[in-house]
Amino acid sequence: MVESTEKMKGPASYFPSIEKKYGQPVEHWFEILREAGKRKHMELVNLLKSEHGLGHGHANALVAYYLAKQ
Repeated sequence: MVESTEKMKGPASYFPSIEKKYGQPVEHWFEILREAGKRKHMELVNLLKSEHGLGHGHANALVAYYLAKQ
């Protein structure tokens, strides 16, 4: 679980609500993105939305953060 005392900006600011809503740590979603291999941003967003039921904003935040760390 992401520390709520940590000051987060940008995509990471969505992490606490993503973890609460979907019941998984963000690392779970990053593992899915890693397993998806090299894909474009919107391909990864659509994967999280269509196959895992995430909303667009949450999927977009996870993908943006994940790709920025690559």
